[in-house]
Amino acid sequence: MQKTAIREQYAELDNDVLTIAANETTIVKLKTMQRRVSQSILKKKKKFSIVSLFSGCGGMDLGFIGGFSIFGNEYYKNPFEIKWANELNPYACKSYSRNIDSNIHCGDIRDYIGKLPSQADVLIGGFPCQDISINGKGLGVNGKRSSLYTYMIEAIKLTNPKVFVAENVKGLLMKTRRESLNKILHDFNELGYNISYQLYHSADYGVPQSRERVFIVGTAKDVKSFVPPKTVRQKENWLTSYDAIHDLEKVNENEQINHIWSLAKKSGEQGGRRLEPSKPAFTIRAECHGNIQFHYSLPRRLSMREAARIQSFPDNFIFEAKLRETERQIGNAVPPVLAWHIAQSVKDCLL
Repeated sequence: MQKTAIREQYAELDNDVLTIAANETTIVKLKTMQRRVSQSILKKKKKFSIVSLFSGCGGMDLGFIGGFSIFGNEYYKNPFEIKWANELNPYACKSYSRNIDSNIHCGDIRDYIGKLPSQADVLIGGFPCQDISINGKGLGVNGKRSSLYTYMIEAIKLTNPKVFVAENVKGLLMKTRRESLNKILHDFNELGYNISYQLYHSADYGVPQSRERVFIVGTAKDVKSFVPPKTVRQKENWLTSYDAIHDLEKVNENEQINHIWSLAKKSGEQGGRRLEPSKPAFTIRAECHGNIQFHYSLPRRLSMREAARIQSFPDNFIFEAKLRETERQIGNAVPPVLAWHIAQSVKDCLL
């Protein structure tokens, strides 16, 4: 009698397990179907136009467009298309032209501000941060480079986007930069948008790098408010340097895929840093003059392809420049994967 009761209990338990498994399978299938239906609907809708300022090599633009894979994850296409883009650096323009859109206006924004389209759904840009950066001279928005954010203001007035996204360094939130932050927020508020800003840690979104950046988002009164994207990883499961680049350890130097590295000797604190394989990489910088961090196990500095991986650029994104200019492009870029997550929230504002 007791054995029969036990068998019945086990049978009930088996049924419960099967029910749970079936439910989980159903949930997975429903989520897959939901995504496919969502993508099908988006394909039928018109794409939202983007004006891109201070575009660099196109990290933020790639994230908004989507349609790339990295670290075994697919970042599917978004309903955005680049309508107009501008960048000062000619080498970055070449990379942008190859990988994003050949129709980029290469030159000083001051010379192109009058050539903007009359309307865009979204305006994005990482305005120059050298005067705000911790490693900068501390001139803030009064500096020659960082004051260029005023051209974002002008561009927003001219194109009337429904949403705009401005990216900058963590230093913007420092107490010593409070005046600069208040000035920027005041100027954006004057445009009549709902303004929000937040500090994002790239590693929380699947980028194998300790990189923190501020995103200021403005939404027009007639669209939904911006809700920051949810994080996809926690500190205990951040992607590591090893995760990102270990498969390149035995690959020979190859300029065709940007797998080249600096021969600069060890110097100073930043010039002597070595990656830790069990942690995300240190921030990839633009102005390191060849003193990029050392590989965690090899007797050399990171290659440009490895640095691009750490910034979450897919391997088919080729930089049209020699080492120094490639280093600058990679270090200045917004990680495409982080930008992709920001783009999901922007999309939600518009749909």
